[in-house]
Amino acid sequence: MSDPEKMLSSHFSRWLANIAYPLNSYVVLPTYFKKIEVIGQENIPLTGPVIVAPTHRSRWDGLIVPHAVGKCVTGRTSWFMVTANEMKGPQGWIISRLGSFPVDTKHPSSDSISKSIALLLKEQMLTIFPEGNIFRTEEVQPLKRGVARIALDVEEEKPGIGVKILPLSIKYSQEYPSWGSQVKVKIGTPLTASDYLGESLKKSSENLTQALEESLKNIHQDRPGLPLIAS
Repeated sequence: MSDPEKMLSSHFSRWLANIAYPLNSYVVLPTYFKKIEVIGQENIPLTGPVIVAPTHRSRWDGLIVPHAVGKCVTGRTSWFMVTANEMKGPQGWIISRLGSFPVDTKHPSSDSISKSIALLLKEQMLTIFPEGNIFRTEEVQPLKRGVARIALDVEEEKPGIGVKILPLSIKYSQEYPSWGSQVKVKIGTPLTASDYLGESLKKSSENLTQALEESLKNIHQDRPGLPLIAS
């Protein structure tokens, strides 16, 4: 095991996850929200390395994502890269043991990137919010290139591993979700990272980021169309 893998494995609590995920899906979310609609679960890859790439509109997203694509649906643990300020105090203790690790969105460190790559090389499911932070807008915000870079780095390190990026839209009926509000989740068609590999890693990551942004816009902003094809 590499050091990043050891660190993640030592923090992760399987018994806590086995309690928390069903509690989240069958008690917490149905109690708080009036309705949660999930569309497109047939698009979720059941095997292989996957980066789940959701829009980010609320702290509730961290509970909605595993409800839509995680253990109760696919049998897979969804690890999370989250902003550093969410890893503080009791909340940080709990979510670190449910498979989360921190990232400084303004200055991502090699440590958070190494952890992401280590998980994907083990063919795990990893959630990264590509917009970077929470935005209270209807429109998809310009994406960071981190998701694409990580996916392409894994493909270069282990050619043919087949990293998929899964676009996921989360919409709330209220800008600040409150008790009794509604949620609509749309899961798009996964992108295959290797389709975007070219001579330049920079250009490849730009193309893949653009394709992911277009995919998120198509499902989040109710635009018809297909993901961009790598040139």
